[in-house]
Amino acid sequence: MKALGLVLLAACEPATSQAPPDVLTITESEQTAAFVRNFNPLLEVGNVRWPARNAMYEPLLIHNPMRGEYVPWLARTYAWNADHTRLRFELRPRVRWSDGNVFTARDVAFTFRLLAKHAALDLRGVWRFVSDVRVTGELTIEFIFVRPYVPGLYTIGQQPIVPEHIWSTISDPVSFANEHPVATGPFTEVSAFSPQAYQVDRNPHYWIEGRPRVRAIRFLALPANDQGNLALMRGDVDWGSDFMPAIERIYIGHDPAHRHYWFPAVDSTVLLYANTTRAPFGDARVRKAISMAIDRPRVVKIAMFDYVRPADATGLNDAWWRWHSDAAVAHGDWTRFDPEAAQFLLDETGVHGLRVVIDVPAAFSDWIRAAQVIARGLRRVGIDATFQTWDYNTWYEKVQKGDFQMAIGWSDNGPSPYGFYRALMSTETVRPIGTAAAENWQRFGLPAADERLRALERTSDPETERRLYDELQALFVQHAPAIPLFPGPLWAEFSTQRFVGFPDRSNPYAPPSPNPYPQTLLVLTEIRPR
Repeated sequence: MKALGLVLLAACEPATSQAPPDVLTITESEQTAAFVRNFNPLLEVGNVRWPARNAMYEPLLIHNPMRGEYVPWLARTYAWNADHTRLRFELRPRVRWSDGNVFTARDVAFTFRLLAKHAALDLRGVWRFVSDVRVTGELTIEFIFVRPYVPGLYTIGQQPIVPEHIWSTISDPVSFANEHPVATGPFTEVSAFSPQAYQVDRNPHYWIEGRPRVRAIRFLALPANDQGNLALMRGDVDWGSDFMPAIERIYIGHDPAHRHYWFPAVDSTVLLYANTTRAPFGDARVRKAISMAIDRPRVVKIAMFDYVRPADATGLNDAWWRWHSDAAVAHGDWTRFDPEAAQFLLDETGVHGLRVVIDVPAAFSDWIRAAQVIARGLRRVGIDATFQTWDYNTWYEKVQKGDFQMAIGWSDNGPSPYGFYRALMSTETVRPIGTAAAENWQRFGLPAADERLRALERTSDPETERRLYDELQALFVQHAPAIPLFPGPLWAEFSTQRFVGFPDRSNPYAPPSPNPYPQTLLVLTEIRPR
């Protein structure tokens, strides 16, 4: 076994040679120089390996933004009661954990009770709206809500489920590295692991008959976009998610028959966050002035190679276009490049001699270029602006704890703009400086937004939802709690030389990128060797 392990590790090492023909090599948003063996799906992104949430531990439902629908997964059906205070799931029969044990409703109940017992695991605040979880049958489970909460379907439905017979023996699930995972997903068997590469083989008991058709997935330690791009161009990677400049020339052009890309602008909007707890960023006029000093078309051209459009003042991405308010856009003139108006607002607020530092992750070359363009624009209106790059984990800790002046970052995503605006304007999401916040990094809360968000929690009526989203967009435009730059593209490069079945423009059955959880399960169960 030792000799076999060494052979597998050697096969996984970064090199110009490709993996075996039935082993899919993936690069995703995790950019690191060395892997740590951690497959705990209940922890936040950071030191947790990609397969934990994307290939091993599955949810009850998968929301597919490309089709605007929920896909049944570990659950076959769901149903609300009349006032949206109870949510019932019927689970899929004949699902087994990768060690052969049967999956039941007890596993689902155990998982959610684990979140209640350890608040650090309740990443999306399930227990702020759930009061109880009841097993009503071997394959049925019911969630009892504190109040009507329609968005709870998304939060509960996409929670990864862990096995009770394994995790009930873990004394501290928050620090548990889960080096030998037992899961229901398509890939569960860690056959090789080193700091530079690892491989996960398919689940011998997977519940979808004949899937996955790929034998294994492997990952290479690539600390930045440049290394990821080189691996793609060498043919060492089959499915990538790195920003790549001039992609038609440097990637597609070398093998147009097999190399493809698709960057739909349905990922979370990229924002410039201004820490509202630090003067003068608590003043909306200052935030709007900063916004008007940003030449967004230039940011999109230089940083994003025109792969996306400049954001408007609503901040909504293309997946939410049906909720887009033309009236809010018309009032949001502060996303228009206008240095003179920016200077006027700064003079009006008495802000002079302001010095700012924009924090960005060192591995995100596109965001670094965006920060360069933004800093030049701010200097043009008298703000002494620079940018600072940080190791990804350091940057993430800084923004979560509010240890920054300004920072470029992502935003919340989901089936509707509810989570996006809640994360940016709800008083419930504001955390004290020094306390890690999964959202609302700028620490902004607006009671008027709370009112609209609460109303959305109680309704599933399309006309009412439309009115409330119009009002939330108007509040966002009025207060500028964060500064939208551009809707995030889902970076997706893929080669069909060895594998086929990737989503693309002609067959948009799922998001094309390996980044969004849990939608990657839709792709991993569809891809097959050529």
